[in-house]
Amino acid sequence: MTQLLRVQNFNVSSDGIGAGEDQSLESPFGLAGAESLFAWAGATASWPGRTGPGGSRGLDDYFTRDYAHNIGAEIMGRNKFGPQRGPWQDHQWRGWWGEEPPFHTPVFVMTHHERPSFTLSDTTFHFVDGSPSEVLKQAREAARGGDVRLGGGVTTIRQFLDADLVDTMHIAVSPVRFGSGLRLWESPDELLDRFHLETVPSPSGVTHHLFWRK
Repeated sequence: MTQLLRVQNFNVSSDGIGAGEDQSLESPFGLAGAESLFAWAGATASWPGRTGPGGSRGLDDYFTRDYAHNIGAEIMGRNKFGPQRGPWQDHQWRGWWGEEPPFHTPVFVMTHHERPSFTLSDTTFHFVDGSPSEVLKQAREAARGGDVRLGGGVTTIRQFLDADLVDTMHIAVSPVRFGSGLRLWESPDELLDRFHLETVPSPSGVTHHLFWRK
């Protein structure tokens, strides 16, 4: 059975920016207004953070609902896990997500500064120093036949693209421009030598870009 490496529900602006360079505890995305990139998902009926009835159905809801389908492990960069840089000053920081992270799988955090694994609810975080191919091998073993989700951020996705390891991607492009920040691409056409691409506009204003390996 083929285990895919999938990028899912990753959000960028119309000029390809997914985050800023000034991440902090107060600014998790390091970019003013970056939260607007997620508005389409938060408005859906299937958004996991929804506390009441309502929310949209249709295309956006399908992608939100499909987020966890057949995912057995996640890979993320250290900057997605938290704002600290360099050696860990302490191990009190355990991610942005509280005591019940939304992953429900093993998570492999790529970092040059390892620390012991820990478990919150049904999610175990492992801190690994290795090449994209080495980390992917570990994640596939932990996924037990499921696919591996590449959660971001921008720099981590670019590393795996450069290593030609990504099988499919869903990128939601919002109709906003930031001008500067961490850029996934100048244009999605850059990837057409390796991927097929279909674009599907949504009534919410985002355009869903679907890539799959040629």
